[in-house]
Amino acid sequence: ESIRRYDAATQRSLTGLDVIYVYLDGFALRVRSGGKVVSVPVLGVVGVLVDGGKQLLALELCAGESFAAWKGCLDDLVARGLQAPVLAIIDGNAGLRRAVGLVWPKAAVQRCCVHKLRNLERKAPKHALADIRDDFHRIVYAANADTARTAYGAFERTWSKRCPGVVTSLREGGDELLTFFRFPKTQWKTLRTTNTIERLHEEFRRRVKTQGSLPTEDAALVLLFSLVASGQIKLRKIDGWRKIAAMLSQHTAVAA
Repeated sequence: ESIRRYDAATQRSLTGLDVIYVYLDGFALRVRSGGKVVSVPVLGVVGVLVDGGKQLLALELCAGESFAAWKGCLDDLVARGLQAPVLAIIDGNAGLRRAVGLVWPKAAVQRCCVHKLRNLERKAPKHALADIRDDFHRIVYAANADTARTAYGAFERTWSKRCPGVVTSLREGGDELLTFFRFPKTQWKTLRTTNTIERLHEEFRRRVKTQGSLPTEDAALVLLFSLVASGQIKLRKIDGWRKIAAMLSQHTAVAA
């Protein structure tokens, strides 16, 4: 599978970089390729450091968001020295989930709650949308993990006969929709979705929109990385970053 990486990022060593969370997501970018304007998938990885700061770790143009593409992306991060993160926040892409499990088997995984709600809504009849949305919110905005699991069970009982496809989709996310409850409460909003990297992708699209399409694949990746490296696009610290040190101490104790 053809994959293009921005050389400066590929060559930059990540050894010694203390990345504790990673956000992984793909987006489409219009570029010129073979004399035509095409929409190509870009795989993006944003890391959160121990001080709460964010860093763009990788951008890769590839043929599609397949397992092979994501596996190659993560293998490259490891080859550059990146240690396994404590948590990976991902959407529902099955190939990405499989790649994370193989490359970082000990990392916790948080499935994006926003993506899951969209999936539920696509499987729901229009008249039930508001109630399904409210019941899902009772799960992911619960006061604690126990309350969330109670709400999860109530969701299953309420909708299993009326909308079995919705319940099947919820169960597909499983406990990985609730992983964020194991982390500091001040970080829940940041960790329960892939919004952190999606906002970055939206900013990328906004910056290149006036150009219609970028002249080459290499030019596209150079431009996107330079927008972050130059500070034109700023990545602020995550909410609740002051709790990271305590979380790491607890995680180390549990692992021991």
